[in-house]
Amino acid sequence: MAMSGFDEIVDFLVVGSGGGSMCAGLVLRDAGKSVLILEKSALVGGTTAKSGGVMWIPGNPFLKRDGIQDSAEKALSYLDNVVGNASDAPGATRERREAYVRQAPRMVEFLVSKGIRLTRVSQWPDYYDERAGALKQGRTVIAELFDINELGPWKAKLRPGFMPVPATLEEAFQIPWMRKSWASKKVIGRVILRAIRAKLTGKQYVSAGAALQGRMLQAALKAGVELRTESPVDELLIDDGRAVGVVTIRQGKPWRVGARLGVLVNAGGFARNQELRDRYQPGTRADWSNAIETDTGGMILEMARHGAALAQMEEMVGYQTTIPPGQEAADIKPPAQSLTAKPHAILVDQSGVRYQNEGGSYMQYCRNMLARNRTVPAIPSWAIFDRSYIANYMLAGTMPGKNKPAAWTERNYLRQAGSIAELAARIDVPAEALCATIDRFNGFVDQGRDTDFHRGERAYDDWLGDPFHAPSKSLGRIDQGPFYAVPVVPGDVGTFGGVVTDIHARVLRADGSVIKGLYATGVSTASVMGRAYPGAGSSIGPSFTWGYVAALHAAGL
Repeated sequence: MAMSGFDEIVDFLVVGSGGGSMCAGLVLRDAGKSVLILEKSALVGGTTAKSGGVMWIPGNPFLKRDGIQDSAEKALSYLDNVVGNASDAPGATRERREAYVRQAPRMVEFLVSKGIRLTRVSQWPDYYDERAGALKQGRTVIAELFDINELGPWKAKLRPGFMPVPATLEEAFQIPWMRKSWASKKVIGRVILRAIRAKLTGKQYVSAGAALQGRMLQAALKAGVELRTESPVDELLIDDGRAVGVVTIRQGKPWRVGARLGVLVNAGGFARNQELRDRYQPGTRADWSNAIETDTGGMILEMARHGAALAQMEEMVGYQTTIPPGQEAADIKPPAQSLTAKPHAILVDQSGVRYQNEGGSYMQYCRNMLARNRTVPAIPSWAIFDRSYIANYMLAGTMPGKNKPAAWTERNYLRQAGSIAELAARIDVPAEALCATIDRFNGFVDQGRDTDFHRGERAYDDWLGDPFHAPSKSLGRIDQGPFYAVPVVPGDVGTFGGVVTDIHARVLRADGSVIKGLYATGVSTASVMGRAYPGAGSSIGPSFTWGYVAALHAAGL
């Protein structure tokens, strides 16, 4: 293949530095190929870096290490039961699911062989753990804590994570229970001592997604992967039906980069593009998203311009959110994932009616909100809870206790009343309906079973609940005034649709033919998980895996 007319030529080119980009770079460098990653923003790591940094990996080596039985057959059975075979979700064909289940653990083993220190969370149940093939322990893989000072000058270019303390995710899960558990107090003591030692020894530990992407960045740089920040890609270069390079910006001028083996697009979705959201996801808002500011969908549209098929564009990784005054523009919006999954709390629509299991998958939770809103106003919905909740659980990032910021009540975010009927008036829902809803829910609590929506019947529901609350970890009466309400909206951590790819991560046209030399991964693609989210890390795991797969194919391995 002739390569001419370029300002620069490399073997493999990656657009975007999120999950999977540096993994692909490591594979190609291992094969002796040159790799260039072009990042639009000034920071490396994408939304992955500011996330929990969790990968959902069936059959991962850490399950085996810990004596937990898993298999490709079991994982595939689970995906069959959760993802299904929707003909309108071409990113999630069974062939692709089979490839994912087979390649994901190999990808993890490859990273470990490159010195990436990974492990698992001991208990993070699959989100539909009542279905065949699920693991109640979960299939999550995370990175160990990382000292970002090891990055040297690149430290300032790693996108910051969401957790400011040097705690692992497993330790962070224990912090809210410090008033109830000596074990949690010991965890907090351990984190404090670690922070003190780090300060004395000149270390700066990061956790979660920042740790994962920090470790990946360190390994990529060591392997000779070249990364350039502030290098947006505006155009794919296609020659005779094959992707041969891109046009980026260098030193303020257009710069044509050729790629001998191919181009991998991992440039995110369109969570921050309100125009595209209005087209594909009406009722959702860009300013509710936790995706990074550059997640605007430009490369999805550019691939579509060259004939790439688009699918599943109406899907997002919903992440229910409540936004207090002053946090409207926050980089990380306060999650409401566990708010209404805790005892003494429920979610109701604007008619005062409860309409779903408040536990379970956050993606399903937000899909239910959007579906409900098509027939009954439900955006925002209202989290309803009582004094017992306020006393025992965190709310919008604040610790348990009734002393909340004054602005919350002054600006009508946190509504409070002495009775349920008065609270109904405060949130403008019919008092009779809300009182009936609360009475019905309290009856379920008394009988120990949520007959309407089966909350508390899954291990994941209980995991989101209170391990110290008896007899149910998830269900608790709402009967201790004062009573409270806060609005909940269908936020997200990213969109879940994009270009259709095959089992080699190659981009496909609508007729199923391959755009040669063009690969894609992450939320630039129609997800292999289709319209569901089987477990924690169901976007980052595939992003890494398909980046790995694309690199293997491009290198001919």
